[in-house]
Amino acid sequence: MSENARYILKVLRRKDSESEPYFQSFEYFAKTDGDTVATALRGINARTEIVDIDGNPAEKIEWECSCLQKKCGACAMIVNGTPKLACDSVLMSLTKQKGGDDKIVTVEPLRKFPKVKDLVVDRSILFENLKTIRAWLEQDSTLKDKRRDLAYQASECLQCGCCLEICPNFYVGGEFFGMSAIPVATRLLAETDLKERKQLISAYLEHGFAGCGKSLACKDVCPKHIDTGYLLVKANALSLWRRK
Repeated sequence: MSENARYILKVLRRKDSESEPYFQSFEYFAKTDGDTVATALRGINARTEIVDIDGNPAEKIEWECSCLQKKCGACAMIVNGTPKLACDSVLMSLTKQKGGDDKIVTVEPLRKFPKVKDLVVDRSILFENLKTIRAWLEQDSTLKDKRRDLAYQASECLQCGCCLEICPNFYVGGEFFGMSAIPVATRLLAETDLKERKQLISAYLEHGFAGCGKSLACKDVCPKHIDTGYLLVKANALSLWRRK
């Protein structure tokens, strides 16, 4: 048991979108082996008086969360240099001894999105991109049995943005919408017949197929372990190979 293990949470903070970022470290004592970055952030913010590791008064750490069960994607951030969900980042598995007894976890906001405050970023581009490709059904559809597994895998996408953070081809405002849009497009391609999906095919070719370099770095960081390569193959099949 690592009960009462001492951790140092090193948080990259900023007061607003225009201010310069700075690191501020906080002491946290874990209560269980399963304590996560989310547990630590909530614990620090729950204190009557919040002070940093040097004893300086500090404001509450701004961050986003909802379910805390790896189902919503709201708590996506950079943890020790890798995009992760805070609720899925167990402190004990993240830390290495760095001299003495200190176990340091570095937490930063996602880097590819506009900054708001502390660990909060503006991910509205995810929704805007889905609106651009018209990611919805115009009428009722019947999913074929042979495509149920494909639709199920595609539906697991959390829209957290971790895949976009690691993608070498995505940037906010670019024509390539990244892997976050591809699962949604794949599911719709699987649920509609050719006549109904012509417009979606056009959007997928422009904002998905054309920009993806197939590095599949997204597969390594997906919190739901979605097989992005499989989705790409199936989306390409439905939009390119089976158009005629």
